[in-house]
Amino acid sequence: MALSAGGFVFAAPAAHADIQACEQYVAQQKMQVTNDVRQACYAGQLGDQTSCVSSLEAAGISKNVSTQACRLAPK
Repeated sequence: MALSAGGFVFAAPAAHADIQACEQYVAQQKMQVTNDVRQACYAGQLGDQTSCVSSLEAAGISKNVSTQACRLAPK
């Protein structure tokens, strides 16, 4: 969705920003952000928290970090 004001076009933030918050949280915990982590965060952004958490855990991320990272994804 875009809004035009005075000749300028303002677009809504990209959807990947939510995924980035999830990925950044994982990285802040000194864990590597792999393709598996990106896919898990994408699932979280879509609202599938169960898949997000279980996928992060399968990628070697602790349950606590997985849960918090997935909470950030849909925001």
